Amino acid sequence: MSGPPRQGADGALANEVEGYLLWRARIAEAEQRAREFVAPMEWLTTAQREDIERRYVADSLYRARADLERVAARCASLRAEYEQRYQELRRRCVGVALALCAVCAGCTVVATLLLIL
Repeated sequence: MSGPPRQGADGALANEVEGYLLWRARIAEAEQRAREFVAPMEWLTTAQREDIERRYVADSLYRARADLERVAARCASLRAEYEQRYQELRRRCVGVALALCAVCAGCTVVATLLLIL
């Protein structure tokens, strides 16, 4: 069973390590795809093959980084939106709770007055 998310330096370090490992996996995947891309091009020289592979990897990583930045920006905007909705819901709940307490207090006062009279 997993516990709550880690906080503080341990959580930040874990996130950093996870991010590093994911990025290294992305690099390895891009390098593999680059090799597969140039494999059928038997007429290329070694230098040409390496140049195309390098450019392919650079382009793949550029696109992956742009995708990650878009996802991160969307996550941040969703978080802000959900925090705003949570605050609104919390205000409503507190308002309803206070209204119910006022109604209960009013009913108690009325009941007490009726019993006295």
